Amino acid sequence: MLKASPTNIPTHLGIILDGNRRWAAAQNLPKLEGHRAGYETLKKIAKRAFKKGVSYISAYVFSTENWSRSEQEIDYLMKLLLWIAKNEVDSFNKENIRVRFLGEEDKLSPAVVKAMRNAEDKTRDNTAGTLLLCLNYGGKQEIASAVTKLLQDDPNKKQVTVEDISRYVYEPSVPDVDLIIRTSGEQRLSNFMLWRAAYSELYFTETHWPAFTEKMLDDALESFSIRQRRFGT
Repeated sequence: MLKASPTNIPTHLGIILDGNRRWAAAQNLPKLEGHRAGYETLKKIAKRAFKKGVSYISAYVFSTENWSRSEQEIDYLMKLLLWIAKNEVDSFNKENIRVRFLGEEDKLSPAVVKAMRNAEDKTRDNTAGTLLLCLNYGGKQEIASAVTKLLQDDPNKKQVTVEDISRYVYEPSVPDVDLIIRTSGEQRLSNFMLWRAAYSELYFTETHWPAFTEKMLDDALESFSIRQRRFGT
């Protein structure tokens, strides 16, 4: 099997964590338990990816569209995310991993927002890699928010450029996504990283996210390493 070249590892890896509920159902577990299992997989995969040389990981953990799910599931997810932000940050901190959150704060409880900010502050100076948790995140909303902020700063702006918007997206210092992995058989972006995914390589697998292994990550990185990337040429 071809091995990923250490000089051809994606700088920014995006992951669409799909299939948590389907995995739980297949295991005869309550569907919501799939989300907790999915987080454990994310923690394992993120640490592996950073050790392989990835610098940024954006994980799609809760979209702007996910608010349409049942009240029970949303409550479970918010409690899980609060627990992660408050209690799991130490695990990432010990690994020298920086944690950031991308998305809108509206609809999130003050407790969740406070825990997010505390996690970011605690890991701010870490250098082994940056884990971007996309929470209440939507790609269209990110672009709309960027344009709104731009025009608030410069209401007389007559023409908006690509460079202008790039300065106002969430965490503007984060580079474009090189590789996006989506699990569970679906083959679409689902409003994820629309601005930064213009030339992303895409990798799809039938495996439900909680069953995604380090070996499967290695396979995805190897696939990326042998692709010829073209940027309109």
